[in-house]
Amino acid sequence: MKLRTLSVLLALLAVAAFTVLNWSVILAPTPLSLGVIDIQAPLGLIFLALMALLVAVFLVYVLYLQSTVMFDARAHAKELQANRKLADQAEASRFTELRGFLELEFKRLAVTDREAKATLEARLDQLERALRLAVEQSGNSLAANLAEMDDRSRSTGLTPR
Repeated sequence: MKLRTLSVLLALLAVAAFTVLNWSVILAPTPLSLGVIDIQAPLGLIFLALMALLVAVFLVYVLYLQSTVMFDARAHAKELQANRKLADQAEASRFTELRGFLELEFKRLAVTDREAKATLEARLDQLERALRLAVEQSGNSLAANLAEMDDRSRSTGLTPR
């Protein structure tokens, strides 16, 4: 138990013990003045009834406070759930937006890749043609040089072995 609850229970037990021990005095009639009239009534019993009424009022007040807190907690829980749902939806929309952005970027990169590949293939074709031309020219030049050397060797009378 909490210290507060324990102290309230101890106080109520002390009042109950005091009441039981002094019951005959509590019930003893006493002259009381109500302002307009004087009556004979047990003063202890009146104070005991007032104390019981005060305890009942405090219990009702505590129950009211607890119910108010419970209703507020429930309202806050619903509001928190609604905010959590909004946050989840916002996060989902950000993921959707990110997915769209990434798809667009990948498409752009694919187009850029295709363009670079086409440029590279065109350049390779150009280099291949230039290489063929160079090989052809080298072949022609070599053939011309060989033919010239052959002509010289024949004209000088040297024959290849």
